[in-house]
Amino acid sequence: IRIFDRLSAQLAYIMIFYRHRPELIRRLESLIDQYVQTKRSSRGMVGKNCRIRHCGVIQNVTIGDSAEISGTLLLDNGAILSCTEAPVHIGAGVIAKRFIIQSGSSVKDGAQVNACFLGQSVQMGKQYSAENSLFFANSELFHGEGCSVFAGPYTVTHHKATLLIAGYYSFYNAGSGTNQSNHMYKLGPVHQGILERGAKTGSFSYLLWPTRVGAFTNVIGKHYVNFDASDLPFSFINEENGVSVIVPAMNLFTVGTKRDGLKWPARDGRKDSDKLDMINFAVLSPYTVGRMVRAAQKLRELAEQTPQKQESVSWNGLSINRLMLRTSAKYYELAIQIFIGDMIVGHLERFPDTVLWEDIAKDFEVPVDCLQEKWIDAAGMLVSSSRMEMFIRAMEAGAVNDLSEFERLLRELYSAHDRDALHWAISLAAARRQLKPSGLTREVLAELITEWKTSRLKLNNMILQDAGKEFSPSSMIGYGMDGSEAEKQADFAAVRGSFDSNSFVKGLKEESEAVEKRAARLIERVKEGVKR
Repeated sequence: IRIFDRLSAQLAYIMIFYRHRPELIRRLESLIDQYVQTKRSSRGMVGKNCRIRHCGVIQNVTIGDSAEISGTLLLDNGAILSCTEAPVHIGAGVIAKRFIIQSGSSVKDGAQVNACFLGQSVQMGKQYSAENSLFFANSELFHGEGCSVFAGPYTVTHHKATLLIAGYYSFYNAGSGTNQSNHMYKLGPVHQGILERGAKTGSFSYLLWPTRVGAFTNVIGKHYVNFDASDLPFSFINEENGVSVIVPAMNLFTVGTKRDGLKWPARDGRKDSDKLDMINFAVLSPYTVGRMVRAAQKLRELAEQTPQKQESVSWNGLSINRLMLRTSAKYYELAIQIFIGDMIVGHLERFPDTVLWEDIAKDFEVPVDCLQEKWIDAAGMLVSSSRMEMFIRAMEAGAVNDLSEFERLLRELYSAHDRDALHWAISLAAARRQLKPSGLTREVLAELITEWKTSRLKLNNMILQDAGKEFSPSSMIGYGMDGSEAEKQADFAAVRGSFDSNSFVKGLKEESEAVEKRAARLIERVKEGVKR
């Protein structure tokens, strides 16, 4: 892939995952080459208000305004796209060759970079080694090693002995010692892997490429088989006696998943007003919920087909305990109801007091076959497959003449998300009741809001139970080391606080109270026919 100063996660996604559309790739490369010609220079440049001190060799490098470079050993053939809004910091011991570092990023502490792109607000340091890789917005890379990595937004690895290789990641957290293999010692290092948004790998986990891990799934243990878990999001995958075992839907009601959805928007460190990566933060979306719909149906089918004497069933290289089939399907159904309610409730609440039901009902006229299409997570941007296909065909037809036009059309895709997601949710709600979207009457909407309230409160209570484990007696081990049981509890409370005083717990309880109030208010207004 060509790296250049306007490379976004979405452009990289298309360039990498649509190689089977050669005309698209040819035209994209032409647009990039055309743009790059306007940036070529026979000499380096240092912008305004830069601070460069105690450095070794700096050659063939463009340095933007307000950059701070201190103690760097070697910067060779690259661009540091610092700006006043979002300065770039390059620190001691850094060696970087053939690189581009975007605004607001920091590279320090002996990091080594070769043939890499670092997007906006990326942090790299503590001797991290990166080669032939892309790292996009808000990624954090310390101690370990990355080779041939496509690190989408919020890819995080903080530990030594962690190797990311030949993989695609986003909203990802790597445990210490995480490792993968892309080489079977046959035809060379030709394999690759995908960990979809929100995935995590536990300490010393191992994955044999090619493998695909579903969204918001946690992987523990060492897996020596190839599997595809993309249609089972929010799961746990463990290794038992050499077998890769998946527990579907178990990550829906964990504290970690809830916290992830809250923390990512709050941790967007990009200060540059020109944000290149387009990021949708939704945990429940048509992308994840569409997979849950398919998973719930398949799990129910497997439950009906599997004899009771059989302990487990196989799914795309994974083993599922038979007793979990119906339970997991029920948990997926719970999340589906929450998603539908979230979308409809959020939409209804946007209308002012005076809007009549007849006007609101117009928004329930959705495109035909809206529910049939799949959704794509293009490195952080959620988009319907039909919109992506129209975009690609426009590119192939030569309708886009320069990079700025490409970026404009890409932003239109991004902006269409909220409306398209609402239409998809309305279609799903109607289909589940064997209705057309126009058949979602006020009475049906009141039922959907009631289901949303019940499901949301149930999920929040399950998350609270999971949070409560952090305050159990087993969590107090090591506290009050030299004292009695009472002193242990007192020491724990002094350091960790109590369950009821915990800010996350309090916030979740407040959310549940708000859900009840919102539901009551909306049900009343919907039945009246006027939204307040």
